[in-house]
Amino acid sequence: MNNERPINLDIATISLPITAIASILHRICAVITWVGLGFYLVVLSQALSSAEGYMGIEAALNDNFLMKFFAWGFLSAFGYYCVASLKHIIQDFGYFEDFEGGKMISWASIGIGVILCLLAGVAVWV
Repeated sequence: MNNERPINLDIATISLPITAIASILHRICAVITWVGLGFYLVVLSQALSSAEGYMGIEAALNDNFLMKFFAWGFLSAFGYYCVASLKHIIQDFGYFEDFEGGKMISWASIGIGVILCLLAGVAVWV
């Protein structure tokens, strides 16, 4: 047995490559999207049930900060999830598979995700 192996890894000191960060963000956004989809379906059901239900949801979105924050978070997570899924599909076709190409497409997907996050914020709060 090699006794020079680290016994306790300090996660705070480990520097992850951008490809790992993009992959972890993709997984986190997948969880947020799928959990948020359950809430979204309940809201959609309420909005489609009657005119009063729609007006109640509209009023909640206009007046309630938490409802706006939830909508922004759901849209942001869904946007990055779609972009990162497209990144994976592009890589499955054989493009950007090496480490340098993977770093490039990971930076691009995170950048596009940030832009979509900002656009979702404008759509929700303006």
